[in-house]
Amino acid sequence: MVEQQVVNFGCRLNSFESEQIRHLVRLAGRDDLLVINSCAVTNEAERQVRQKVRQLLRLHPDKSVAVVGCAAELNPSSFTEIPGVSLVLGNAEKLDGAQYLQRGTTAVGAITKSQKQSLNIKDFHAQTQRTRAHVMIQNGCDHDCTFCAITNARGDSRSVPIIELLSHMRRLVAAGTRDIVLSGVDISAYGSDLPDQPTLGDLVAEILLGIPDLPRLRLSSIDCIELDTRFKALLVSESRIMPHLHLSLQAGDDLILKRMKRRHLRAAAVELCAELRAGRPELVFGADLIAGFPTESTEMFARTMDLVQDCGLTYLHVFPFSARDGTPAARIPNQVPHAERKRRAKALRVMGDMQMMNFFQSLMGSTQEILLETPTFGRTPHYAPVRLVEPLNPAQGIVPVRITGRSDKQLWAEPLVRQRGSAA
Repeated sequence: MVEQQVVNFGCRLNSFESEQIRHLVRLAGRDDLLVINSCAVTNEAERQVRQKVRQLLRLHPDKSVAVVGCAAELNPSSFTEIPGVSLVLGNAEKLDGAQYLQRGTTAVGAITKSQKQSLNIKDFHAQTQRTRAHVMIQNGCDHDCTFCAITNARGDSRSVPIIELLSHMRRLVAAGTRDIVLSGVDISAYGSDLPDQPTLGDLVAEILLGIPDLPRLRLSSIDCIELDTRFKALLVSESRIMPHLHLSLQAGDDLILKRMKRRHLRAAAVELCAELRAGRPELVFGADLIAGFPTESTEMFARTMDLVQDCGLTYLHVFPFSARDGTPAARIPNQVPHAERKRRAKALRVMGDMQMMNFFQSLMGSTQEILLETPTFGRTPHYAPVRLVEPLNPAQGIVPVRITGRSDKQLWAEPLVRQRGSAA
């Protein structure tokens, strides 16, 4: 069997779904099938998916290839026309195990905005032998950012009921998971479609109370304008919520934010970071940022660069603007030249690397609790990657280490515990 039978592109929600797909393919007995769980956030993302499809077909001519997920949902014909692709499934169909039993080719149209598909994870597989797990709490989005096509690929916002989430997470913890990441397309909108309209803060409170054996809880990317009061209070007071928050900011200039149809302005992002850090000083923030959005002037881009310092961002996820067919942003005139978009994205990444190095330097000599993912690798509560100078058994879970060095992208550390079973 190929080592990576399901290839994942894109967001943490896709990571959760890829785990489910991997399980469904095994249940279907499809050792002959390679699945690509695709992303369609930009035209470039879709191009990379097609490139991967052709690579797999070339490297594994004896295998069948399926393309599923967002890119397959929005543009199925671009994959059905590739010789050798045997299955194309949209986002709803990709989680239906029966689909992987068929040998034909199925193309699926986009979900319309009027459709509401309920979410049910009662039967979802609780992955084993993983210290960290992504859990889908919500899917879809009710907003229409001008650069984004995901609302068409994922449909309207809908949430998984709290009781189902608690049941699924308890199974994960029983199987050895010690770090759960709450994932979705717009998780700050969690609960707005449920009968009693619980908030994200309500869900987090129920998880902390109902699953006392879960030591670490994280959130995937979140919209800064919709954080409810209860969640913010829990974030600054509960040590089991990890001190790392990734914000969907996109830009630092108000006019560009308005042209993106974002629901926040620059000041709201700066104020949120200051408010949360005042309550919990060890908090670190990451952010998604787009460089070279149409009509972005040099001065507008400078305000995005300044936002990195003003918000105290540590981890940057930078995209040079890539128009997505069918979105309003793709029709805005006077687009920034491609080479300039790449230059601006590089400048942001350089600044992000400096911010990360400064953060890593602040941890030098400190003792950190890391969650082991492999014998020589783990992450701090701040999600900083740590490489161990000597191996430990991952079954030891969360262990203390002393930070002794750093490189461009990770920290180095020596364990303060011995390998389980060795002499002290």
